[in-house]
Amino acid sequence: MQTWSSHPVPRVAGQPRPLRLFDTSAAEVRPTAPGRTARLYVCGITPYDATHLGHAATYLAFDLVHRQWLDNGHEVHYVQNVTDIDDPLLERAERDQDDWVVLGMRETALFREDMEALRVLPPRQYVGAVESIPEIVEAIGKLLANGAAYRVDDAEYPDIYFDHAAGGRFGYESNYDEATMLRYFAERGGDPDRAGKRHPLDALLWRTARDGEPSWPSEFGDGRPGWHIECSVIALNRLGSAFDVQGGGSDLVFPHHEFSAAHAETLTGEHPFARHYCHAGMIGLDGEKMSKSRGNLVFVSRLRADRVDPMAVRLALLSGHYRQDRAWTQDVLDTALRLLATWREAVALPSGPAADGAVASLRDHLSNDLDTPNAIAAVDAWAAEALLRRGTDAEAPTWIRDAVDALLGVEL
Repeated sequence: MQTWSSHPVPRVAGQPRPLRLFDTSAAEVRPTAPGRTARLYVCGITPYDATHLGHAATYLAFDLVHRQWLDNGHEVHYVQNVTDIDDPLLERAERDQDDWVVLGMRETALFREDMEALRVLPPRQYVGAVESIPEIVEAIGKLLANGAAYRVDDAEYPDIYFDHAAGGRFGYESNYDEATMLRYFAERGGDPDRAGKRHPLDALLWRTARDGEPSWPSEFGDGRPGWHIECSVIALNRLGSAFDVQGGGSDLVFPHHEFSAAHAETLTGEHPFARHYCHAGMIGLDGEKMSKSRGNLVFVSRLRADRVDPMAVRLALLSGHYRQDRAWTQDVLDTALRLLATWREAVALPSGPAADGAVASLRDHLSNDLDTPNAIAAVDAWAAEALLRRGTDAEAPTWIRDAVDALLGVEL
């Protein structure tokens, strides 16, 4: 699958800071410790609607991870998937009397445009679930062979499920108790009441073909893959085990990330699937989480169509800490527009105050679990001083412009 276009990332003078991130499984901020090549996997969209600000906030958070690693001299092998076959996509296509393939392609194309406008650095590999089905079929075959997967006793639809206890470590990532797992499993695409399962928490690996649904051939009958195995296989086959960060929204902690790790570790016998499990908070509107099911979405493409500067959208989403659930309001956007205008005015001056302290603070804050509120404050303090002194200094503002571009991804 084609990714989106990139842009040059300036090199910034001074001393980079190693990145520390909160790890959900350890419930603490820990150093990331990549080798020469840092390996990042971020769960992508199910393309049945346009990119909303909740999506954008997640991908901006991991764009900052990407940028801090680049600043530290790492190459970054970034992989992202597209869940281009799943129930929500089929349901939306049926509701709108649309072709599910066309719908998926259209919304994926719009997502690429939104990411490019927001200056999110693209993944090296952008991989669809459909193109990965042969790999997924092979992995399910291995899970069946080693006893970690089983068919339900259903003559009409003998679907294949994963025995959640097969790997022996299930639950280490989320640290949820079983009651919480069951609640989230039911709310987030699971089927705890499916007849014939060994345990309510066992997750679907292969859905046997139903009339009117797309399906693909396999050694265990025509069908299509479950959700979690998709990310396990795409990540393992491109990044290997123990890659540096698996990222996504906080609503993916369970069941999606817990199961993708369990599938992968059972396939390889290696632990952990990822060294860091990192999750971004939710964006709300009018006191509720922004989600397609609630219909309270603010779309990036709509803001762009209304000629809102994408850099203001980016700055607004970065104004709160990535792990916090936070609200999108007109005040948040207006504040970002004012900041952006101030910064651009400051860097347009012929000279400005020394930027080494501001750049050092910017790095300090971003390296500390992506502390964007304080990083933004450091840049704003420099801009305020520059405007107060109005070009009476000797230093050109190129350094601060490059640092804001490279580290925050905001083009001034």
